Amino acid sequence: MTTDHDSAYDSLADEHGGDARWAFGTGFDDPLSGVDTAIPGGVEAADLAVYCLMLADDALVMSQRLTEWCTNAPELEEEVALANIGLDLLGQARLLLARAGAADPSIPQRLAADLPHEDALAYFRRAAEYRNVTLVEVDNGDFARSAVRLLAFSTWRLALLDRLTSSRDPVLAAVAAKGVKEVTYHRDYAARWVVRLGDGTDLSHDRVAAGLAATWPYVGELFVSSDVEQRLAAAGVGVDPAGLRAEFDDVMRQVLAAARLQHPAAESTVDIAGRSGRHTEALVSLLAEMQELARAHPEAIW
Repeated sequence: MTTDHDSAYDSLADEHGGDARWAFGTGFDDPLSGVDTAIPGGVEAADLAVYCLMLADDALVMSQRLTEWCTNAPELEEEVALANIGLDLLGQARLLLARAGAADPSIPQRLAADLPHEDALAYFRRAAEYRNVTLVEVDNGDFARSAVRLLAFSTWRLALLDRLTSSRDPVLAAVAAKGVKEVTYHRDYAARWVVRLGDGTDLSHDRVAAGLAATWPYVGELFVSSDVEQRLAAAGVGVDPAGLRAEFDDVMRQVLAAARLQHPAAESTVDIAGRSGRHTEALVSLLAEMQELARAHPEAIW
């Protein structure tokens, strides 16, 4: 094969419209192409920005946790699968962070005015400024615990995104429509592993049972409604997470029964409030690693 380019990457980039980001899963068709980006009537821009940060931070932090399995997963195939799930969530985070910055430009401008909104918001906020639920930030634990955490997260997020496809905000609806397809696979992947481990050997069953016990104390927070979520849900733009609990429990019961695991009766009382910026030290450590390079070279273009 002959090529007029200096490298194979340049040639491949041409095949993807000249966008070199194809290699990172971010250079394909824009899901927001042609979408009306105006803020819907009757909605406060600040509320929309905060809501987008919530959904973006959930995806961004979970993506970072999943990438920690690269070179550490039980099999190469699982490394690839978890990396791809992480890339899906990273793509969702980028769109939502960009929407947050566009809705309230004062936030990214205060952090790093010269960077794209999604980069400023990802790399230059402190842990207390993140709005993710605590479930996504705690350490991975072993593979069984990570599988349970991914199952809980994707079951909850799929229910949320499915409802968000009818949002009055065309941007949120478009992001949700793309995300539903992705998170459906994420949930299926996690469910298959939980069943495989739970219905496997005594050791694998004990490991996944321990993972369920470690994960469940963080589940209750997923269904606590903040004032912002309630206002946007009433306006037909957001989703009240309190209304997702029945669907979440129904799916979890089916999967846990197939895995020979007991559905926990209730969550432990844990003082957590990630939506309001109260986080564990685990998030501080995660952000320090994720943000180190960008903060060391703030003038660089990524």
